[in-house]
Amino acid sequence: MKMMKNEFTAIIERDGEWYIAYCPEIPGANGQGRTKAAARNSLAEAIALILEDRRKDGLRGVPPDAMLEKVTIK
Repeated sequence: MKMMKNEFTAIIERDGEWYIAYCPEIPGANGQGRTKAAARNSLAEAIALILEDRRKDGLRGVPPDAMLEKVTIK
C-alpha cells in the first residue's frame, strides 16, 4: 500500500529573470525566486503558512469539551 505524504503540485513558470510558482490545490499559495529551487522553497513556505492558519481558524470556536483526534490518510 502506498503511503500518502504531504505532497502538493507546484506549477513553476519563468517570468524574465524570476521563477514564479503556485499550487492549484492550495488557493493563494504562491512563491517566487531567481531559481526553480528558490521558487519551490518559497512556495513550500507559503503552503505551510496557509495550512497552519487554516488549522487555527478551523479550530476557533470548538467547544472545550469536544474530543480532538488526529486522522491519518494512507
